[in-house]
Amino acid sequence: MRPLEILSSAGGLLGLAILAIPRLRALRRAGLAVPVALLLAVAQVLVEGPRWQMAPAYALTAILFLIWLTGIVRPRAVHVNRLVAGSGAALGVLAALASVLLATVMPVFRFPEPTGPYAIGTTTYHWVDASRPELFSDTPGDRRELMAQVWYPAEPQPSAPRAPYIQDAETVTSAMARLAGFPGPVFSQLGYVTSDAVASARMAADSPRYPVLISLTGLGGFRAASTFQIQELVSHGYVVVGLDQPGAAAVTRFPGGREIPGWPRDKIYPLISQSWTPRPDAPTLQGEALPDGIIPYFAQDVSFALDRLTALNEADPAGILTGRLDLTRAGVFGISWGGATAGEACANDQRLKACFIMDVQMTAHVVKVGLRQPVMFMTRDAGTFRLERERSGGWPEEEISGTIQTMTDVYRRLPSAGYYVEVPGLFHVDFTDVPVWSPVTRQLGLNGTIDARRAHDIVNAYSVAFFDEHLMGRSSSLLEGPSSRFPEARFMRHQGGPERLSTSTRSR
Repeated sequence: MRPLEILSSAGGLLGLAILAIPRLRALRRAGLAVPVALLLAVAQVLVEGPRWQMAPAYALTAILFLIWLTGIVRPRAVHVNRLVAGSGAALGVLAALASVLLATVMPVFRFPEPTGPYAIGTTTYHWVDASRPELFSDTPGDRRELMAQVWYPAEPQPSAPRAPYIQDAETVTSAMARLAGFPGPVFSQLGYVTSDAVASARMAADSPRYPVLISLTGLGGFRAASTFQIQELVSHGYVVVGLDQPGAAAVTRFPGGREIPGWPRDKIYPLISQSWTPRPDAPTLQGEALPDGIIPYFAQDVSFALDRLTALNEADPAGILTGRLDLTRAGVFGISWGGATAGEACANDQRLKACFIMDVQMTAHVVKVGLRQPVMFMTRDAGTFRLERERSGGWPEEEISGTIQTMTDVYRRLPSAGYYVEVPGLFHVDFTDVPVWSPVTRQLGLNGTIDARRAHDIVNAYSVAFFDEHLMGRSSSLLEGPSSRFPEARFMRHQGGPERLSTSTRSR
């Protein structure tokens, strides 16, 4: 709970005790605790912002104030028997405790401080690809549009306000709830969460140019859905570009308020599965046949983003990125559907020099042609997939085998450096921010047997080590073999050509 939420809840309980207990009520000026509780509630709303989890506490404080005020104006008017008074007091306690519980279960959390030496800045761009149609718009003639948020190493500004975790949070969280089948406000507390970034901060001067990574999240997500990983990479000297891709993002909101809502899983999934297992009767979208499914269309967004970043490097209208991007050292990382898109983009665009793919089946095209860049795959064992299915559903056997088999197949045929990291105990959302949204995600079956913070430490350590090795030229002992830091991770690697496995390899 936030500080004023704690004070407001405590003030409500104190006011309830004073009105409900005769001895306390008889104390001189004790009743002033009730209007003070109301002032605390008002201050909390004005300073920290209201949220529905606190609604029972707000209601309790308002009712107590009315009772207190009535007792001041008409002292003889407030007479209730003991049963009614006791019942009211009990309901008041329940209301206060309900707010405490809800606010604790759905907290306004803070991300762990990144471990790298750089502070973080952020800025956002709206890009239009005039060469391609927008397949997820209902308006004929629309061109493909993206929202891109850039996080970059910045000069420290300790006292500057921090940028929100989610831009356009009310729109985005409502869209996520809709896709998940929940009431609209259920994720609204995320709108109060801040990141460690400062909007439009001056870029760090330590290096003339910084390598660039493109971040792709899963279906129904948003461009900052892996902030734990984005901020860690930026703190170590990378520019990271997160994309909201219409159709895949929960919602893509453009300047001026236009929106393209994300498609529900049952509607978009046939287009994705066509990319994994092509069928002769290929689906169509907006009259366009998709024999290879929809993932190649999304992968073109990555190439377009590289084009736009090249233009920004020449002349950034915001005056931040001009001449500061090293696009000869560009990479991509993605989770779930975003990982499949990352793999497809790496197969098609050799400007991408390193590819980090997490927990997803590779497209038929990638399995066929392979990847030429250094690649790190990160996933879990089949037993963990099945445990996740048991606890929270999903993951039929064909998806489990498809994920493991296609990732290992592409890995074993890599002509350059390759790494395969298997972490038993990780669930799918452990590769995203979701486990830090609430302390009860494990009880809900959403994250695995490894502590959420530990899971993020593993993902961060391997992603930084991988990109440092292949984009920065900084070797890491973490990529040499077994790690005493992360004994949970089962690690394989080879350096191209015939597979050469590390001593941590297990039989598969």
